[in-house]
Amino acid sequence: MQITFLGTSSGVPTRSRNVSSVALRLPQRAELWLFDCGEGTQHQILRSELKISQLSRIFITHMHGDHIFGLMGLLATCGLAGNVQRIDIYGPSGLNEYIQAASRYSHTHFSYPIKVHAIRPGVIYEDDEFTISCGLLNHRITAFGYRVAEKDRAGRFDVEKAKALQIPPGRIYGQLKRGETVTLNDGRVIDGTQLCGPTEIGRKIAYCTDTIYCDGAVELAHDADVLIHEATFAHQDADMAFQRLHSTSTMAAQTALAAGAHRLIMSHFSPRYAPGNTLELKDLLQEARAIFPNTDMAYDFLIHEVLRRREVEFTKVSV
Repeated sequence: MQITFLGTSSGVPTRSRNVSSVALRLPQRAELWLFDCGEGTQHQILRSELKISQLSRIFITHMHGDHIFGLMGLLATCGLAGNVQRIDIYGPSGLNEYIQAASRYSHTHFSYPIKVHAIRPGVIYEDDEFTISCGLLNHRITAFGYRVAEKDRAGRFDVEKAKALQIPPGRIYGQLKRGETVTLNDGRVIDGTQLCGPTEIGRKIAYCTDTIYCDGAVELAHDADVLIHEATFAHQDADMAFQRLHSTSTMAAQTALAAGAHRLIMSHFSPRYAPGNTLELKDLLQEARAIFPNTDMAYDFLIHEVLRRREVEFTKVSV
């Protein structure tokens, strides 16, 4: 699982930061999932190593322009040059009407199936590998956060141990790998869990923006390997945060701490903290780390590899 930050500014783009969008790449199934789609997102994808042809799901948090103004352009491009098979789009009520109206007035016709899902709190998608749920945040309009939970899987199968027990290879190995109990032709009963290593705990990612500190974000981020949380304002600008229902750096850190998250990556920064101003983004990072030390600050094209409770790595895409 690989997270790529495509836009980390709030409200408006800057020279170095586009507006909100985060991509989740799933190499094992050649899929790309997108969270929010601010203006210019498709340009950011083109500047990254991501492949539009792999895009299969888009999750929209709310209907503010800096989170959706890039959606129609991206969908149109997918039809013209992306070779996309199908896209499922998840978001609040009104999203389907927005897409239909934009399509009608721009005379855009999609050459591939699009399904828009109006979401409610709870599980919104599940397959053999993942469960995706959403929950309400606290913003000026209806806004949702998302949680992606990879399902646990059996530990590594010990082939040499199976051979030593003279278990014949074939379909039986598959059953044992899944932790099933198998009766062999000679009458022996083999418990597959005894031939597998410790259960591999599924990875968990939470995406919470736009919101002020709220219980909904804490619930979504419970025990998350990575919490992506907005930090629009510095702590000293908390009054503005409360007025506009956005988070400060300290609120993001408090959310991570209360949720028992393992890592916090802050994003969605106000342009007011540009270099040279009284307060800079490095000050927001310092504020957050005073509460939750395992905090990092996102920037456009930051790639974060979500590993299985091991030390994680950061790299940057060349642009």
